[in-house]
Amino acid sequence: MLTLIKEQLMPSWSADKCLQGVLKSWIVIALLGQWAFAVYILSIYALPLLIGAPEHADKVSPAQGFDSSGGFNSLMFFGHIIPAALMAMSGIFQLSPGMRQRYPRFHRYNGRLFLVLGMSGALTGLYLSWGVGIRLSDIGAMGVTLNGLLIPAFVFLAWRSALNKQFAAHQRWAVHCFILVNGVWAFRLFLMGWYVINQGPNGNTRSLDGPADISLSFLCYLLPMLVAELYFWAKKRRSDSAKWLATTAIGVAALITLIGVGAATMMMWSPRVVMIFNNLV
Repeated sequence: MLTLIKEQLMPSWSADKCLQGVLKSWIVIALLGQWAFAVYILSIYALPLLIGAPEHADKVSPAQGFDSSGGFNSLMFFGHIIPAALMAMSGIFQLSPGMRQRYPRFHRYNGRLFLVLGMSGALTGLYLSWGVGIRLSDIGAMGVTLNGLLIPAFVFLAWRSALNKQFAAHQRWAVHCFILVNGVWAFRLFLMGWYVINQGPNGNTRSLDGPADISLSFLCYLLPMLVAELYFWAKKRRSDSAKWLATTAIGVAALITLIGVGAATMMMWSPRVVMIFNNLV
């Protein structure tokens, strides 16, 4: 009798259900953060370009060295920024099991688009950082440079495994692709979240080459990749302790993402969006 009551009262607290529940919570938080980032990019870059006043983007752009006057470098910049907004609006859906099961065709075509745009973003980003010089410091750009170099490798692994119908491997590499492609977005979340926790900069500089800046520029994608590997490892285990460990790690990641999204929206994205609209009015 006691066993029956326990099963009726506590079915939702199983390790598997909690693991999937916390993962869905993180996806929702990341989705909101991605959409906020997309609105930010479209507002400060795409909107001035569409109305024929790209010079207004120069005034609010955080990218040092950005020039909207035209030419190849300007084309490369917009070719890097606008696809980032497109990926932010639809890329997160690739992680949803429900979307994969209910809309397999959307999953396939959206995934192909995401990988192509991700590869393009990596190559144009590397060119802009080291070819054009849109970076705040050399050492501060090392984290994002490694991020950009890893993207093509993981795009290839995800693409090859999909072609070979190795779906378990494809899911693993695709998740790592998603993390790497969104590394710059995650860095903003980590950085703004760090400011909130410390009530200001702590180990940061204006050139983003302080010890905290450098550490966060690597951790913003290496740490989520480690959490992803922990999740895939826990899924293969029968032990509940492994699943609870992964649940805790993803829960912490979701909390960090929530703090970062809130901080980046209030401290970085919203003020610049308001500024660009004031300039355009």
